[in-house]
Amino acid sequence: MATFKGMEAFIDYILQFGNLNKRQIDLIAGKASTLTLHKDDYYWEAGKRVNQIGFLTEGIIRVYYYNHKGEEITRYFIDENHLILSGHTIEEMYTPSEYLSAVTDCTLIVFSKQDWKEIADTIIGWDAILQKITAKYHKEKIVRRSELVSQDATTSYLDFIEQFPALANRVPLSYIASYLGITPSSLSRIRKNIR
Repeated sequence: MATFKGMEAFIDYILQFGNLNKRQIDLIAGKASTLTLHKDDYYWEAGKRVNQIGFLTEGIIRVYYYNHKGEEITRYFIDENHLILSGHTIEEMYTPSEYLSAVTDCTLIVFSKQDWKEIADTIIGWDAILQKITAKYHKEKIVRRSELVSQDATTSYLDFIEQFPALANRVPLSYIASYLGITPSSLSRIRKNIR
């Protein structure tokens, strides 16, 4: 069973994208459970099939992969109140090519794929809610990545702080540098210069 606080955060989040009645909310709550990750635990690993949908209620998760040289590249960060879907459809057997690892201790509300499918089959309009959520994430990601490509390192870091104000002091500098595509020593210089 999911914690009340976490479940409330998840329902509040869903209600931003569509309406649910009490019976539908009870159905969702009945299928949710709570997952705790400690710092450096994996939420999912490259090459291992993912069988759950998660909603991050506390903490930060880092999404990263290894390039052809074996270097760790941070793609992005997931912070509180974000839904982590696995695959494009609920039927898809999803095997990621990336790692999702806890940067801090994390708490998630999780659903098995089977339970998520039952929710989707039972609640009319659930797919429309998910489409709105997915579209919002996709837009955010594209904006963030395209800005990174076109900016100099200092501007990218200042934008990072603006977009993720809660992350700058909670994420190791090496991860932020990797996300921005610069070396940790360059990031240290930038931080000194803007103080």
